Amino acid sequence: MSPLGRVEVNKQVTDETRFVDVLFTSTPTAQAQNLGLLGRIAVLNTALLEPFRNQPSRLEVRNCFLKLFTVIADSQRKAKREKTSLPEDSLARLWIISPSASASLLEDLEVKIDLEKWSRGVYFFQKCFRAALVAVNELPVTEETLWLRILGRGETQRTAIDELLALPESNQLRQNTLKLITNLRVIIVQQQETLTEDEQELIMNLSQAYQQWEETTKQQGVQQERRQVVENLLRFRFGSVDEELSRVVESLLQLTPEEFTPLCLELSREDLLARFNSHQ
Repeated sequence: MSPLGRVEVNKQVTDETRFVDVLFTSTPTAQAQNLGLLGRIAVLNTALLEPFRNQPSRLEVRNCFLKLFTVIADSQRKAKREKTSLPEDSLARLWIISPSASASLLEDLEVKIDLEKWSRGVYFFQKCFRAALVAVNELPVTEETLWLRILGRGETQRTAIDELLALPESNQLRQNTLKLITNLRVIIVQQQETLTEDEQELIMNLSQAYQQWEETTKQQGVQQERRQVVENLLRFRFGSVDEELSRVVESLLQLTPEEFTPLCLELSREDLLARFNSHQ
């Protein structure tokens, strides 16, 4: 090859430090529970999650693979030091989450679907590369895909947020997600003096969830204030709120301030316990 150009033998190749958006390693006994498709992805293997607001370019896809290969190489070095085996199926997997995927991108990546095991919208690279691309707008509109469709754009994201708000208020995932959405909205608004068109769209999509969270927070604040008032009244009468009286507090909170105030100040401890324990 020398007549054709420069030949370098045993050339050292170095790379810059890279950061994985989310690197998740599940516990050995982890269950997907009610996270649907996201939970299935998470507990399958160590997962590199790389979500994009816009469809990734070919360069961005390649950069995601550089992160995956670095994580796998680290695992291989660790196994070598510890003199343990490292089965192929235990290696990390890359999940590129994109709001959409054009036909030309899918053709260039030469990915394929596996409808027997996975839903539509999940495209797998060749098995050796241990990676998949999730086109969020192609996912079926089911509760199983909700936690990924929230990462979509436009109508896909708006529909997912409507579904989120329709879940029971007692749903812990609903509460956690609303809190995260609210934090994201606040960060975007505070950090950017002038919002881009893309950021404005995102703010609009998140606004309903933000308003719902704000209203819920206000209600919780009012309820907490009422609880403090009731407990203070009971402490004023009886010196402290022990385990028995704490059970009465829940019943008193169902009443208006005009109703619970005289009860706390006039009824004896025995009368309070007898009155409200009889309703439990």
